[in-house]
Amino acid sequence: MLTIYRRHQKDCAHRAEGRSYRRCRCVIWVDGFIAGQEIRRSLDLRDWTRAQDVVREMESTVGEPKRKNEPITLQSAGEKYLADAKARNLNESTIYKYRLLFKQIGDFAQNHGLRYVKELDLQTLDEFRTEWKDGPRSSLKKIERLRAFLRFCQRRKWIGENPAIDLKGPKVKDRPTMPFTRAEILKILGAFDKYSDRAGVSNSQRLKAFVLLLRYAGMRIGDTVRCSDDRIAGNRLFLYTQKTGVPVQCLLPDFVVRELESAPKSSERYFFWTGKSKLHSAIGKWQRRLQTLFILAEVQGGHAHRFRDTFAVELLLAGIPLERVSVLLGHQSVRITERHYSPWVRARQEQLECDLLRAWSQDPIALMQTKGTPQVQEKNGSIN
Repeated sequence: MLTIYRRHQKDCAHRAEGRSYRRCRCVIWVDGFIAGQEIRRSLDLRDWTRAQDVVREMESTVGEPKRKNEPITLQSAGEKYLADAKARNLNESTIYKYRLLFKQIGDFAQNHGLRYVKELDLQTLDEFRTEWKDGPRSSLKKIERLRAFLRFCQRRKWIGENPAIDLKGPKVKDRPTMPFTRAEILKILGAFDKYSDRAGVSNSQRLKAFVLLLRYAGMRIGDTVRCSDDRIAGNRLFLYTQKTGVPVQCLLPDFVVRELESAPKSSERYFFWTGKSKLHSAIGKWQRRLQTLFILAEVQGGHAHRFRDTFAVELLLAGIPLERVSVLLGHQSVRITERHYSPWVRARQEQLECDLLRAWSQDPIALMQTKGTPQVQEKNGSIN
């Protein structure tokens, strides 16, 4: 309940009478509690009726009154970031990774008595990172997401600076793209009989169609899982890639289309997804099925993305230009394709080999190891 009174000035003739006297023109103050919060401040008013109206309005307000510059909590900031991510139509897989990050931040904050975003300084982030169990590449991606989240907070004036900018990422060794060899592909295709004995004929047929679509469409596993029957017309596949949103149209071999049509579908619309569970959960199930298949096929280091690498590399080795392969992969820029697959460009490799042969033909040591050495040519009178 709030009480209003006149706070008499030093020169007020009624100062000695205290709060009970209210007929003077001294400034009116308010004192009391509202929603569990103590309030004692000036209303900057001298009119008693107007002061009563202001107090009634304050008491009718539901919840605690908002205070200026009140720090935002980690939970509230995370919820606002996820809402913004959904409004920007980010991929569900990306939003899922941010949810995992915020859960990890929440657990860390609870264990260390943190509540507000402004408490995440550089020293705290260093301590937070020491609890990660991720590899170098995963840690680097997590730092990028952490920077994006704190940049979001900084731009909304919730924090003064972004401490994650000074958080150095781990050193990541780029591994070369390693597609499946043709021998490994044959071993994988030959393992479906073993998989059928283990999981049943229907599941084996569905997994075989899944593998062939990965291999001959170059799709990411998420796009393959959510592939619907309306995306295939004849032997043409059309879709917008989940990761980049780039439209892709690919011509499928006839035997791949036959496998898709003969394999039992997971639902009326989707080949490999019921459409009821979360896409992330469905992807996890197919990843586990693929791992079982790789074990049965005795293929080391197998994972779904290697089928996409195989698709790209086989096209490049066949002499298809990098720019066209980039379109089929659904990359936003040919630079992305070049970064991952440039060593496999056939024309470039042939040019490099020609350059090496030209260099060796002028190397004196290499010439001495051949019949056409300068000494032999001079002896035969073949040098001018």
